[in-house]
Amino acid sequence: MRITFGLLIGIIVCFISTDAATSNEFYKKNNLINEPMFEMKDKNPHNEQTVYLSELLMDKYPETCKNLIAILEKHHVKYSFIKGTKDIWCRDYMPVQTESGKFIQFRYEPSYLKGEKEWEDSRSDVKEVCRLNNINATFSDINLDGGNVLICDGRAILSDRIFSENPNYEKDSLINELSKLLECEIIIIPAQNGDYTGHADGMVRFADRNTILGNKLADECKYWQKGMQKVIDTYNLTYIDVPFITDIKDPKHPDSAIGIYVNYLEVNDLIVMPIFNRDEDRQVLEILQRTFPNKKIETIDYNDVAKEGGLLNCTTWVVR
Repeated sequence: MRITFGLLIGIIVCFISTDAATSNEFYKKNNLINEPMFEMKDKNPHNEQTVYLSELLMDKYPETCKNLIAILEKHHVKYSFIKGTKDIWCRDYMPVQTESGKFIQFRYEPSYLKGEKEWEDSRSDVKEVCRLNNINATFSDINLDGGNVLICDGRAILSDRIFSENPNYEKDSLINELSKLLECEIIIIPAQNGDYTGHADGMVRFADRNTILGNKLADECKYWQKGMQKVIDTYNLTYIDVPFITDIKDPKHPDSAIGIYVNYLEVNDLIVMPIFNRDEDRQVLEILQRTFPNKKIETIDYNDVAKEGGLLNCTTWVVR
């Protein structure tokens, strides 16, 4: 997610669908049609990151998408849109970029999208998305969502959901293969029983290779506290508690992600943090300001997206 790389990546061209009036008008106004998704190494000497969004985010949540783009533009962060996706959660189905710059496209067949035709129809075809957007990736048969991969300075955090999603692999063999592909030491944390995705990015985030921010341990279930403490001790990690909100109940949106602050967007020297109109907003903002003194922290109301089950990290693909 950070660190320089020396491999030639290629150019992805983002085409805009003509049947989405809201997004097409926005793209034309902002000169985004046929804009390259990202540049080659020799044209990106400062190793700057770019944010990519599914076209569907603008179609389904135009005001929220525009608000996010306004923040990116304010801080001169490049952004563009991905063609050919079937839902807005692009972090999960897009390739994972290693610190050397390689793109690893994992198999995208999460168990939580099986069993109902509507769910299965919403699963993006990763090979087709790569083809449409000219992404040159290494394909792996390991079943893994991008939201369950956090990379920082030679380390990667994944939840133990990877084991149930890949029953044909022995655990040690799976970890060894992931370590080779991701070019990282693999750290496995316990998934939360209440999260049907099992994604790491709803529980913790890296501040640096030895420091993680995570949902406040004392407020978590005992099994998760115990499992995380073992990880903290084993890898000599510093754990920074981040409040999270659990008392917001919405029967119409049982999978809502409202209250999960750690699912923020981090790109270059910017962090975009979700807010929920609660006292905890200020607490979390101060935590992020102390943890990232050299980064700019912006806030955004992302609740209309959050009600559907994800937040900022879920809906963005950040690459160099």
